[in-house]
Amino acid sequence: SLLMKRKLFLYNFKNLRWAKGRRETYLCYVVKRRDSATSCSLDFGYLRNQMGCHVEVLFLRYISAWDLDPGRCYRITWFTSWSPCYDCARHVANFLRAYPNLTLRIFTARLYFCEDRKAEPEGLRRLHRAGAQIAIMTFKDYFYCWNTFVENREKTFEAWEGLHENAVHLSRKLRRILLPLYEVDDLQDAFKILGL
Repeated sequence: SLLMKRKLFLYNFKNLRWAKGRRETYLCYVVKRRDSATSCSLDFGYLRNQMGCHVEVLFLRYISAWDLDPGRCYRITWFTSWSPCYDCARHVANFLRAYPNLTLRIFTARLYFCEDRKAEPEGLRRLHRAGAQIAIMTFKDYFYCWNTFVENREKTFEAWEGLHENAVHLSRKLRRILLPLYEVDDLQDAFKILGL
């Protein structure tokens, strides 16, 4: 099936602050081609990590096989259960630089940080510098995913307790990560001056 089971979606995309046991990354995608003022949907679906290969790299392999027309503009939208790790962020940033006619928007349920490595924030900044738009999923994004990628049997998406609060918390965290470092230093200096 092209559609994800409801329980699978709800378990993997829940924006918990501590998502223990959720080791796989799921990626729902929409690929569109832009023709002047209009856009045409080319494909949609979902992928997950397979045989030690992260889902972001699987998607890059998949889209690379398309032989994209360099004279046309393409927009890819991802909804991911985890943000990309450092290595995947590097691969995706390189891919975006190789295909300037392609734009990528990433909406993520949770921010991924490896416990033994603090490289992930730098990976997200690199991805952002390469032109990817990165945001945390909100109710609107979950609602869209539920109606586009999930075998929902006509059931309406219902927010879980804490969805909005966790999205706000994660959005603030992501914003701090993506701020240019000099702005972070300026903020830290401002906090020191204010005694905070």
